[in-house]
Amino acid sequence: MAVVHILSAGAAQAVVENIAAVYTRETGNGVKAQFGAVGAMKARVVAGEAVDVIVLTGTLIDELIASGDVVASSRSDLGKVGTGVAVRTGAPLPNVSSVETLRGSLLAATKVVCPDPATATAGKVVMQVLERLGITDRVKANMQYFPNGHGAMKWLAESRGRSEIGITQITEILANKGVTYAGPLPGDLQTKTIYSAGLSARAAEPGMARDFVARLTSPTARDMLAQAGYQFDT
Repeated sequence: MAVVHILSAGAAQAVVENIAAVYTRETGNGVKAQFGAVGAMKARVVAGEAVDVIVLTGTLIDELIASGDVVASSRSDLGKVGTGVAVRTGAPLPNVSSVETLRGSLLAATKVVCPDPATATAGKVVMQVLERLGITDRVKANMQYFPNGHGAMKWLAESRGRSEIGITQITEILANKGVTYAGPLPGDLQTKTIYSAGLSARAAEPGMARDFVARLTSPTARDMLAQAGYQFDT
């Protein structure tokens, strides 16, 4: 059985897995997908790892095109993803509707979990937010980083307190059972990131890779993407 290999940002995991299941059922071909923080995924591509389809932020796909690791003009945008706040299901929902209420909720949290800002889009956003709110030093001791948003949400789902908060891409919140979405980052603290798919320049199965990307950007996938938390320009 032929297999298409995929390296993907965690923000696209739910949709990639759904499309993969349909793809395998309809074609008989296999899919091996691995997910993680965008920086870590890009590093693996640059290092020469065998891969057919790459799903990262549009910016990183463009960088991989420039470096010759992704086929020029193969970028296909999936949509935009915002950053949101979550708590363990059953815990009180924090008020994150305004800049000031978000600030208060973060200061009151006993733990703030997020993806590692060294490699993850959402982690970088969190650090920017803390800096803009002027509370970086005050919450530093309560911060806990994870390799990706799914890891942060898994920890949050298994937490036992009532004051832990998680911040990551909205798609990673909605895809995880055991956590509840409290809302998006408010106002101009919000950052929406374009995610895109590209064809690896070293694809062993380029035909299968093109087919998979086409499915990932099809009208059917668009409905899945919307349900998963993606937004589109109208």
